[in-house]
Amino acid sequence: MTRTSIARRGPNRRSILKGATAFGGAALVLPMGSRMGRAQPSRGGILRTGTAHGSTTDSLDPGTWENDFMIQLAHMRNNFLTEIAADGSLVPEIAESWEASDDASEWTFAIRAGVPYHSGRTVTAEDVVASLNHHRGEDSTSAAAPILADITDIRADGMNVIVTLASGNADFPFILSDYHLAILPATDGAIDPRTTDGCGPYVLDELELGVSASLTRFDGYWKPDAAWFDGIELISIIDPAARQNALISGEVDYIDQVDLNTVNLLRRSPGIEVLSVAGTQHYGLPMDTRAAPFSDNNIRLALKYAIDRQQMVDTILNGYGAIGNDHPIGSGQRFFNTELEQKTFDPDRARFHLKEAGLDSLDVDIHLADAAFAGALDAGVLFSETAGRAGINLNVVREPNDGYWSNVWMQKPFVGTYWGGRPTEDQMFTTAYATGAPWNESYWSNERFDELLVAARSELDEDLRREMYFELQELVSDQGGTIIPMFASYVGAHTDRLQHGEDVATNWANDGHRMCERWWFS
Repeated sequence: MTRTSIARRGPNRRSILKGATAFGGAALVLPMGSRMGRAQPSRGGILRTGTAHGSTTDSLDPGTWENDFMIQLAHMRNNFLTEIAADGSLVPEIAESWEASDDASEWTFAIRAGVPYHSGRTVTAEDVVASLNHHRGEDSTSAAAPILADITDIRADGMNVIVTLASGNADFPFILSDYHLAILPATDGAIDPRTTDGCGPYVLDELELGVSASLTRFDGYWKPDAAWFDGIELISIIDPAARQNALISGEVDYIDQVDLNTVNLLRRSPGIEVLSVAGTQHYGLPMDTRAAPFSDNNIRLALKYAIDRQQMVDTILNGYGAIGNDHPIGSGQRFFNTELEQKTFDPDRARFHLKEAGLDSLDVDIHLADAAFAGALDAGVLFSETAGRAGINLNVVREPNDGYWSNVWMQKPFVGTYWGGRPTEDQMFTTAYATGAPWNESYWSNERFDELLVAARSELDEDLRREMYFELQELVSDQGGTIIPMFASYVGAHTDRLQHGEDVATNWANDGHRMCERWWFS
């Protein structure tokens, strides 16, 4: 283990192309109690959170962040150029405003002046350039490399950062809210990816990767009406029963990923509230399309028709979610394909695709751990039962939780996964489905998809763009290498002393992973 100790849909196109300056130097998060009849937020207390993720193989390098422990820690310690607000709109953060050229291929971001780091330094435009460049270049292994690949030039001009893209991208400011793109201090044009410094609401005091983190409120934080807690204890509790017991016993104030099999127990517990938020989170079963038998799309389709999606939602999610259709775009997103045929459990159709692949039956392993998503092992058992009715012998291989994301995910040919989704269709597809993307977990490559993805990104006609994203979803659903049986609501639970605003973000769990600065104790 490594221990480090230290002393709703966004705005319209026009408002994205020219970032509003009304937020100015004031807080971006309003005092939420004042607009919903709740008690006014007040400072004080130590927030103790129990999270379902965390691994000893985690790293401080922002290009490697991939689980909710590190993503929460990122938002506690760091700020970003833009922010997805609790109501789903895009608002300024380190970039106080932005403007784009008419074709959306050049963007100018005005960097907020006077934002201090925990070390006492002040954020500069050069820091922003270096922070973004950390994820760029041919040798970059950052998971954010694909979403910045279209940048051809980035430079500082006083307190402005000017970004030139190879082609127009009307969604570019949304991309800059990605949790990998933390703004960090630079020296000689480069950031230190191992730094513990940041300009976010809390100072990192102690970190034991995969175990816990302790943070203290940063007295110099530039948002006056945010970051209400005196400190935060972030604790990795992967076992769902242990996480639930920690909340009931009062050891923690909040837990994410409530065990849906026992959620009613929490509902009956005095002093505890269950919070369910529908969003873009989805659970998947990616197949390595480079390897037999998954290199044959008929095999992939056979497996897609051999799973009972409604059973998964009812049993694994306890009804807290909706069925998926093997693409990652949520029903509330702007370009969700409303015309795509919904896949259902159809053993006859699954057998048809097996025969098209020249097989009468199929034997295949799937490698799962509950670290992939809550209930993943149970989901595998359900899948094996329905697959058996289609002539598919699905063997569930139980893998250890610790190290799952480094030793199993994208290493074994058929595994489990979860995604929080992304605020735009382009960002989700670019991150996980474009050819060669570091997190293309099924290693899928489709020439038509890649061409259409680039075209849709730069298309400013909304109707044409919608047609393109409809086709992209169809390609992924019918030819892609990932089964997405269900979209899961974000279900957390907390002591009733813990308060939050009327709006709770849907782009990620834990109020968009910003509960650290939006919530408070009554």
